[in-house]
Amino acid sequence: MSIQIGIQLYSVRNSLAADPEGTLNALADMGLTRLEGANHRALTEDGIGFGIPAEFLAQLMRERGIEIIGCQINPLDLDRLPAILEFQEKIGNRRIGCDIEFYPYGDVEYVKRRADFFNEVGRNAAERDMTFFYHNHYMEFQRFGDRTVYELLMDYTDPDLVKFELDTYWAYRGGADPIELFRTYPDRFVMSHQKDFPADSPRPLNMYDGSVAPDASIDMPMFLELEKAEEFAEVGTGVLPIQDIIDAASQLPNFAYMLLEQDYSAGSELDAVRTSLEAFARYDGIDL
Repeated sequence: MSIQIGIQLYSVRNSLAADPEGTLNALADMGLTRLEGANHRALTEDGIGFGIPAEFLAQLMRERGIEIIGCQINPLDLDRLPAILEFQEKIGNRRIGCDIEFYPYGDVEYVKRRADFFNEVGRNAAERDMTFFYHNHYMEFQRFGDRTVYELLMDYTDPDLVKFELDTYWAYRGGADPIELFRTYPDRFVMSHQKDFPADSPRPLNMYDGSVAPDASIDMPMFLELEKAEEFAEVGTGVLPIQDIIDAASQLPNFAYMLLEQDYSAGSELDAVRTSLEAFARYDGIDL
């Protein structure tokens, strides 16, 4: 199976803020027509985020063949969920997801409560024949006893209601092996995020190797303080085994898309996207 490539629009968030129409057309010109949104104002807005008007999005979908293949929703709120799902349904998107979560260190009962909540979100999505997915950072690979948070989420979420979008970069930064995760939970993954880690990074790949205490209670302020722009690289320019990741993902029965997501770029966001696309074209098993 060839892996279809798309993009998480967070990668070009500054470009979208300055010129949404020009940025989306530039992505389409590169052949990037599979887009994942990120609605960070979900309590008051129903869209795909980044200030993109629904009317313009509809026009772009008609004229440029753009499709929305997923959208992260923050915050997830059960009262708002029907309107959120209805909007996504109208634009043809069948997947919504959780973008970021934090877990008080060692609190397994809290993880279970969140898993119950994710099951309920997934149940609401399934009633509309839509999929709910969970997207990770490095926090999920902390050990709470003999299990990581990620393993606990796999254990306590319903496989039929909660799927996963594996951010391979952040998994590596949590000390996990994405390829092994694909092999261990082959039915759970529907998408992934791909970026790269620079060889000259000032810190080790694993955040728990000196950057974060293994027993830290990680929250958003700590996450933002420790997130360093110089520790992100364009696909194919760093040290991650991307061909091996592609090969492993291609064996998964429910896997749909590998999405470029680069949280920070040293130069122009669109130039960084172009560099990553050129790299993707050199890998085997890729459908651009």
